[in-house]
Amino acid sequence: MRAGGEVVASFADRLMSAIQRKNSRVVVGLDPHLQLMPPHLLEDAYLEHGEGAEAVAQAIIRFNEAIIEAIAADVVAVKPQVAFYERLGAWGFLALEKTLAMAKEAGLLVIVDGKRNDIGSTAAAYAEAYLGDGPLAGDALTVNPYLGEDGLKPFIDRCRDGDKGLFILLRTSNPSAGDLQDLLVQGRPLYLHLADLIDGWSQGTEGEGGYRSVGVVVGATYADEARQLRQQLPRLPFLVPGYGHQGGTAEDVACCFHPDGTGAIVNSSRGIIFAYRERYGAKEFARAAKDAARDMKVDINQALGLGA
Repeated sequence: MRAGGEVVASFADRLMSAIQRKNSRVVVGLDPHLQLMPPHLLEDAYLEHGEGAEAVAQAIIRFNEAIIEAIAADVVAVKPQVAFYERLGAWGFLALEKTLAMAKEAGLLVIVDGKRNDIGSTAAAYAEAYLGDGPLAGDALTVNPYLGEDGLKPFIDRCRDGDKGLFILLRTSNPSAGDLQDLLVQGRPLYLHLADLIDGWSQGTEGEGGYRSVGVVVGATYADEARQLRQQLPRLPFLVPGYGHQGGTAEDVACCFHPDGTGAIVNSSRGIIFAYRERYGAKEFARAAKDAARDMKVDINQALGLGA
């Protein structure tokens, strides 16, 4: 890949390198549900900054900083969900900026979970914001494909011409996903037609390792569909939500991988960052997250027949 005349490693190559280097396929979602955060962090922030958005943002920054430091050795990426930050306005975007910077400093890939989409200049502006060089830019972004190719082209161009990645919603695990995704079109469910389109759109984003920098989101709770999509899209990375808190198991996600243990990364959010609610207590939230991330790494590797 070339960016500004300089040859750079593709997102796909950087992702696969991180997987091999850490022997991990784990992504941790940094989704700071305020009602689940350790109470003492919010209490301390309120005392220091007053009860407002600034205090909440500072508590989130401290929380994320401790989580990132704790999990960095055992995960390949973090995935902050933008909605949890933007609801706080300017202070929330500050918290997101600092979170992205801390994750990159820790050597983690950053997948911005924004599910953005629009057409023309608006899509280009989103692409510049989240896949450019600014403070909100990550290594990859989640996007919604409903508007078709022209709503995705500005994002895909960033993958083709540089070192950025994209994960397009394809087969999601939410309860009403089938309202649209299962609609039959010429005898096939809509999501399979979308898979064909994504396969075409993503051409030209291949890295040296053969994987493309445009991937797809495939839920862990649809094993049969995931298995079919893995065969249909052999060179596209899968981002797999639904493990743990949402009911998916390591055995469920195994079908998203190739036999060599590549091809997918698996996300867990609440099951990792709020693991203190099941072990150790609030004061030890970082240690609980560290152990939960390591347990998830081992669980998935064992399901794939790989070493811990």
